[in-house]
Amino acid sequence: MINKQLLRKHFSRNAVNYDKYAAVQKKMAHELVDFIKPKRSKFSKNIRILDIGCGTGYLTKQLTDLFPLAHITAVDIAPGMIELARENFKQKNVTFLCGDIEEMEIGEKYDLIVSNATFQWFNHLDKTIQKLYGMLNGKGIICFSTFGNQTFTELHQSYQKAKQYLGLDTDILPGQSFYSFDHLYNLCQCTLNSQEFPPFLITGKECFEYEYFISVKAFLESVKKVGANNSNQERHDKSLSLLKEMIRIYDTDFREKNKIKATYHCLFFSIEILN
Repeated sequence: MINKQLLRKHFSRNAVNYDKYAAVQKKMAHELVDFIKPKRSKFSKNIRILDIGCGTGYLTKQLTDLFPLAHITAVDIAPGMIELARENFKQKNVTFLCGDIEEMEIGEKYDLIVSNATFQWFNHLDKTIQKLYGMLNGKGIICFSTFGNQTFTELHQSYQKAKQYLGLDTDILPGQSFYSFDHLYNLCQCTLNSQEFPPFLITGKECFEYEYFISVKAFLESVKKVGANNSNQERHDKSLSLLKEMIRIYDTDFREKNKIKATYHCLFFSIEILN
């Protein structure tokens, strides 16, 4: 379970760092736009778009380029992110709202609902997908990206190995867990089938991105600098010996060309109303 108050604090505090450190999230934003482009013919020029988890507005800018006459509502849970995004945008066709989309009632319908690297922060993903699908206009589409279960596989493997080496029996994770591609696809399918929604089509794809750092500490610091450090409600294991052992194993087992490797498993989905 994500502690939303902690999540809001982490992202607000690191808003000024986000664009510098969020290299993978930026790549995902461009990939998501490429995922949307073939569907442009479905929409009118004055399309209504909801951008969820807009952050500093990086994806929002791509959407204004792709749909110059669109009206965009951009939402983020972190006040610091919204404040920065408003400074970056002066266009009258973009409205920024600060809030948690899982709790908000916007009361509008949209042709396109987009979200980049945000769905992993939802506590009630099934209910939120139902809610968003219900916010679509007649030919609407939800397009989103999120992180898959092989994200930070090096970190998780090192953590498990360190626990075994130290003889520790704890189920606490070093970060949050993510869905596999198949699990998330099936969740979307089953969630929407359980309601009396119009027929829909789900398409998706997955890919991997890799980053390399001079040290494990530099990697962990980069995660913190985008605000994506552990926001789980459950307690964190703060054992210094476990942390040191995890770093030692990570540094030994996952070093390539004198740098340590970090894997990002990127998932992309489209949920489209069929007419």
